[in-house]
Amino acid sequence: MDIQAYCPEKLLSPEEAVTKIKNGSRVFIGTGCGEPQQLIRSMVEDLSVQDIIVYQMLSSTFSRYIHDPQFLNRFSLKLFFISLHMRQAAFEGKIDYIPAYLSQIPELFNSKQIGLDAALVQVSPPDKYGFCSLGISVDITLSGLNNAPLVIAQVNPRMPRTWGDGFVHIDRLDYIVEYEEPLVDALPVEKNQEIVERIAKYVSQLVDDGATLQVGFGHLPNYILPYLDDKKDLGIHTQVITEGFLPLFKKKVITNKKKSYLPNRVVASLCMGSEELYRYVDNNPMFYFRAADFVNDPNVIAKNDHLISISSALEIDLTGQICTDSKGYLFYSGIGDQVDFIRGSKMSKGGFSIIAVPSTAQNGQVSRIVSHLSEGAGIATTRGDVDVVVTEYGIAELQGKGIYQRVMELAQIAHPKFREQLIREAKKRRYIFADQLTPSKQDLIFLENYKSHMKMENGKSIEIRPLLPSDEFATRNFYYSLQETTVFYRFFYRRKVFSREMLQNQWAAVDYHQNMTIIGLVQQGKHKAIIAIGSYGQAEEDIAEVAFVVKEDYQGLGIGSYLLDILEKIAKENKYKAFTATVLSDNAAMLHVFEKRYPNATMKHGYSGEIEIYMPFDKPAET
Repeated sequence: MDIQAYCPEKLLSPEEAVTKIKNGSRVFIGTGCGEPQQLIRSMVEDLSVQDIIVYQMLSSTFSRYIHDPQFLNRFSLKLFFISLHMRQAAFEGKIDYIPAYLSQIPELFNSKQIGLDAALVQVSPPDKYGFCSLGISVDITLSGLNNAPLVIAQVNPRMPRTWGDGFVHIDRLDYIVEYEEPLVDALPVEKNQEIVERIAKYVSQLVDDGATLQVGFGHLPNYILPYLDDKKDLGIHTQVITEGFLPLFKKKVITNKKKSYLPNRVVASLCMGSEELYRYVDNNPMFYFRAADFVNDPNVIAKNDHLISISSALEIDLTGQICTDSKGYLFYSGIGDQVDFIRGSKMSKGGFSIIAVPSTAQNGQVSRIVSHLSEGAGIATTRGDVDVVVTEYGIAELQGKGIYQRVMELAQIAHPKFREQLIREAKKRRYIFADQLTPSKQDLIFLENYKSHMKMENGKSIEIRPLLPSDEFATRNFYYSLQETTVFYRFFYRRKVFSREMLQNQWAAVDYHQNMTIIGLVQQGKHKAIIAIGSYGQAEEDIAEVAFVVKEDYQGLGIGSYLLDILEKIAKENKYKAFTATVLSDNAAMLHVFEKRYPNATMKHGYSGEIEIYMPFDKPAET
């Protein structure tokens, strides 16, 4: 459509357009990378424009003026989210932060709880039917536009046309400014690559093929995305499309084929990245842009089966409370989309949420996992909402667990130099027992090499991994689930009680070198249960004693042999040359496992019905 021919009376210069804003107006500004930069500059530079209240979610252009006293005398900025550009101004009290869930912001405008007098937005040129597109900024912009009596639009040919709800007819625009300029870009800030890779490796373990992902605001979640490039048929339902998605689109890792709700489409509300990303979403029917009250509605989110929410945090306390919007009393970012998606993922069939966060801040001087949140820190996500937390030191599963277990899970993935202090603080607060042992101070990343999956004949898979301190409660449940005969074969007496002290000592004795314990887990609903435990411990300088036990329902499936094979490989790495074991003579199944693996084993019968077996790893040379 030719604007000059259709509505020439609406066409104004930027300078003329902003004179239509009355002093004292409440002005909504389009969000993030879609903000109308030239209109903002013209409004600020027109000194006759006075006493303006600005509402915006993510702000960029205003950062050029926010430290000018004259600007602050004329404009009051009220932001729903504090961007990197506005952070220092927030620290200095130069802006007003409005805490709100993204899903609920449009209703603040619709209900007139926040009244608006004008809206400045940026749109694409109109098509032949007169429809412009809000492009990469539909989110709360659609509601802001719909609830403003005066709408001034910057028509920018660089604004992509996006499919969905972001179409606005030119008749709805009161004044139009044709002005071409590059869109705001939002490129990831450089992060510690080693830490990112380690966190991404753990996150990747939690993301199955065919899952639907949400990735929250923040550079870390965006950085994790490229490390998911070995996945298949991922779907996307997310607030914001960022640069990290682009490689997954190009490699067709994201296909949206397996989505249960709005399949074959990326559902989003915003796009923030580079010019390359903006061109990728331009007129691309794979993308379906909707307003924040739809995209972020937990009930809508929950319609996606297997939805995994990935977001970040500033601090996490040992009970699972999460702060995302402030550092102490200093407002730092915003509530954003985290709570909406955490609750939506919890209601999703097979869904869950991940909080991915580096273990430390300030160049390793401060732990992000803390005994208590900093004074003044805001709780965005409650301890009842949190599900899984990931740092570069591992995965902590918190959902459904008590404070005692949460402390151990989180201390285990804290930076090693802070673990002892965290346990000490937890004891002071009576979160854990006074005799609780501290998790190892080792960096246990090498244990990733000892993880595997065993595929059984029935098609089910068993996860094999080293025992961790946080497995204490699950280990207890495992031992108590065993039949009396199985317990007798393992311990040589009819053990009735598996005390905390015994279980603590079991994992505390594991140094992952001289002594090792591995466990087998199967999926039971949303969580995993231990069904097998195998261990070795030093007997002599180069000989280790080995033992394992498998739950009755899983015996005879080769699990014992599989555990033995893994334990031998680990033992060899740690310079052991042989295993020894003590087995009751009527434990035919165990004897068969050892004899099959070590045909050159030697056996010595004891007086009490036990057999001592010596099993060298390397067969002696034949003569």
